[in-house]
Amino acid sequence: MNSTVLLTGATGFVGKAVLADLAMRGHAVRAAIRGAIPADFGAAAFTIEAIDGETDWQAVLEGVEVVIHSAARVHVMNDTEVDPLAAFRKVNVEGTLNLARQAAAAGARRFVFISSIKVNGEGTVPGRPYRADDEPAPADPYGVSKMEAEQGLRALARDTGLEVVIIRPVLVYGPGVKANFLAMMRWLGKGVPLPFGAIHNRRSLVALDNLVDLVRICTTHPAAANQTFLVSDGEDLSTTSLMRRMAKALGKPARLLPVPAALLALGATLLGRRALSQRLCGSLQVDIEKTRSLLGWTPPVSVDRALAKAARHYQEQMNK
Repeated sequence: MNSTVLLTGATGFVGKAVLADLAMRGHAVRAAIRGAIPADFGAAAFTIEAIDGETDWQAVLEGVEVVIHSAARVHVMNDTEVDPLAAFRKVNVEGTLNLARQAAAAGARRFVFISSIKVNGEGTVPGRPYRADDEPAPADPYGVSKMEAEQGLRALARDTGLEVVIIRPVLVYGPGVKANFLAMMRWLGKGVPLPFGAIHNRRSLVALDNLVDLVRICTTHPAAANQTFLVSDGEDLSTTSLMRRMAKALGKPARLLPVPAALLALGATLLGRRALSQRLCGSLQVDIEKTRSLLGWTPPVSVDRALAKAARHYQEQMNK
């Protein structure tokens, strides 16, 4: 029997895909949106002016069985807030726990929280991936806020009986992806020579379709209750390998120059781009064995199929 679901962040990169999947499967979806509701929006939508500790969710939650909370104040490279941690806490901690408390009081049975791998930390030693039950080690205000939200949700679950499921994605890519992944597609699409031909790191990624599939399973699977899951495509790539396979998906040659990673890191540091260097040259792997074994889940979409889908969307947008 299909559930009535409240989805927050329904116009975001992940939220839009989750919404489409839920609607396709016949769920009654209520979408909470900050700002104006798009004219062509295909679900029951509610405008939420802000998500914080004071938001009143009562009218939206009536009859809701499952909440999928994907809305957040997201990580940004150059935060202009005077106190970034306070700004993250207002939305990601106070806003999340306020919604969960009201959901429990309204009779919802499950709360699926889209967290972040940043709760685990910023990077791994190759061959020693993060695991879901590792001690958290967030290194920035965004990661700290997500960790604190997780801790509050677990306490709330113990106190109320609300089933909490926490999902920590790694970098998510797919049609409509932004930021560094989009920039990479632009570089490769233009045939620009890039100094990334000798990077031997290992990074876990997750295709949007794979994340959406796991979210769907976590709304109903009995074994998911009160668990934390890491999610990836199940195949870790070096930056060099990723760029070669992305170029192939775009139908372009990969013009990658074999510049040593140490030299790239030094140059990035001198230019004040150390964080970008870590993403390009550092490793971040996750172990999804718990997700596989406890839920019987296997990523349904391969890396190459997902890259091809992202490439098609990018090229269609460029040709408009």
